[in-house]
Amino acid sequence: MNPGTSEMHFVAALERVPAMHGYLCLFEGVCSGAADGYARVSGNPAATLLHLGPGLANGLANFHNARKARSPLVSIVGEHATPHLKVDAPLTSDVAAFARTVSDAVRTVLSADDVGPAVSETVAAAWGPPGQVAHVIVPADYSWSETSITGPVAVRRERALPCDDAVDRARSALRESGTAILLGGTAVNARALEAAGRTGDRVMTARNVAKIAWGRGRFPAPQVPYFPEFALPFLADVRRLILVEAEAPVSFFAYPDTPGYMAPDGCEMIVLARRDEDGTGALEALASGPPRALETASPPGLPQDGPLTLDSLGLSLAALLPEDSLVADEMVSSALKILTHLNQAAPHEFMPVTGGAIGQGLPVALGAAVAAPGRKVVALEADGSGMYTLQALWTMARHNLDVTIVIFANRRYRILDIEMKRTGANAFGPIANQMTDIGTPPLDWVALSHGCGVAAARAATVRQFTDHFADAMKQHGPRLIEAVLS
Repeated sequence: MNPGTSEMHFVAALERVPAMHGYLCLFEGVCSGAADGYARVSGNPAATLLHLGPGLANGLANFHNARKARSPLVSIVGEHATPHLKVDAPLTSDVAAFARTVSDAVRTVLSADDVGPAVSETVAAAWGPPGQVAHVIVPADYSWSETSITGPVAVRRERALPCDDAVDRARSALRESGTAILLGGTAVNARALEAAGRTGDRVMTARNVAKIAWGRGRFPAPQVPYFPEFALPFLADVRRLILVEAEAPVSFFAYPDTPGYMAPDGCEMIVLARRDEDGTGALEALASGPPRALETASPPGLPQDGPLTLDSLGLSLAALLPEDSLVADEMVSSALKILTHLNQAAPHEFMPVTGGAIGQGLPVALGAAVAAPGRKVVALEADGSGMYTLQALWTMARHNLDVTIVIFANRRYRILDIEMKRTGANAFGPIANQMTDIGTPPLDWVALSHGCGVAAARAATVRQFTDHFADAMKQHGPRLIEAVLS
């Protein structure tokens, strides 16, 4: 929460409802991102409490990411007292219009007696399925007025299994050559992956899922590549694509002379399970073969000492990551090499970028740690992206959350170096270069972390990084490692 004047009665109510836990965040984008992380791990909605339209606007980027992750979130937004709206005070805005940019479920409370029913409706709307950001807007005079009306307890609607016809169509398609299965939504858990492996066909996963089972011993369903020049040949021979809580794969951005859809023209899309259906159950109904034998690779060894590169950093993470840990990703340009190595790490769950709005990594890790206090959480964060929501470190320190943050310090918006060439702009003169260089002056992540109350260290060699990371895995509480890349 990050409340203001209109929400003071909600803050005071925390004293009377001990089962509700409040986490103060120093920026609204941390609130919305942390709620997303909590929902991804627990499957239940966290609530955010934000101040009027501008407070909601500050949280919109991570609400957008949560919408793409299909995370259930309850967004409580204060509003001016109803008589005060007519005076057009400085903070007056169209709160519902802000909310509708990230949700179709927007409810404005109509009276004090309506608060309870409105909140119940909002919780039910958030749960879905498939899950969404649901907003309830509460004018201040309704929150400070007495009422004896309470809303009903919201009931989660379980995901329904697809009809038999959908399973039959998918089974028929699997008999034809050129058929592949695309997993998305919740159908990327360990159970779903095991069932997909028993279909005996080509299986792949969407990139922008909320949370995916990863690591050794898991069925290795590759992700659809990020860049179109890799995604197009990856999918070139697919004639029928079975969608499991997924949609047809598209390019993140438009590029000259490049199609938006990554599947070939004429590729037939066969829906096994819609976004709101039980994709895991559908895969288990579809699977008929025996469990697929998986390679039992040994844990990777630590790399030899030397300068810290993406490869040596990835090898180190894969060797030292504990089993059942949660990994929050916002590595951006570093992700491809690191993920190749994390496939060989101990079994864990990986929370990738979903909507692409920068600033999700640290807050998602924060929320994950709140949802799963017994599991180690690791945030893999680019240095530029981390600056969007570094306030999350303060909340981690305040609550002693068990999060280890690795900052990939390359001192640039490196992804924009790549995109400058790929878009055909090709204009990296000294002025344009200044728009992607974040090394002048260099960001001091150790100092920034200490300033927020989180212990931190800097690593420029493999030995330094492995020592710091191994130590962090043995201890409880927030730690940050600035990994200076060669």
